[in-house]
Amino acid sequence: MPFKRYVEIGRVALVNYGKDYGRLVVIVDVLDQNRALVDAPDMVRTQLNFKRLTLTDITIDIKRVPKKKTLLAAMEAADVKNKWENSSWGRKLIVQKRRAALNDFDRFKLMLAKIKGGNHQAGANETQKGECSLTLQSVLF
Repeated sequence: MPFKRYVEIGRVALVNYGKDYGRLVVIVDVLDQNRALVDAPDMVRTQLNFKRLTLTDITIDIKRVPKKKTLLAAMEAADVKNKWENSSWGRKLIVQKRRAALNDFDRFKLMLAKIKGGNHQAGANETQKGECSLTLQSVLF
């Protein structure tokens, strides 16, 4: 399988270090071999080192250094947020954030749901399995 995630204008990336950690940004210009100018709907346009970016498979069709309004329209047209939330990588990060935000009682409920979900016999009927997975989903997802 060939490598497909190249640094290019319009490539969506995830910030993996610094004050913008976990934020999705779009590369709007490549400054040199180490830095890119990135922008996102909820942040000021800034330059970031490539070491602080993790490239995703999502790209949008934009020209070099577009205006903020043009970038927002292109992101809406490409449905970047929905694509990210439906990707396995995005879902994994969402679950990690939810788990990190659990308080002690929520962790206790999760533990009980896991115990209850693990007690099923191989011949248990489907309604019982559905109830247990629903309990886990209400806590996790």
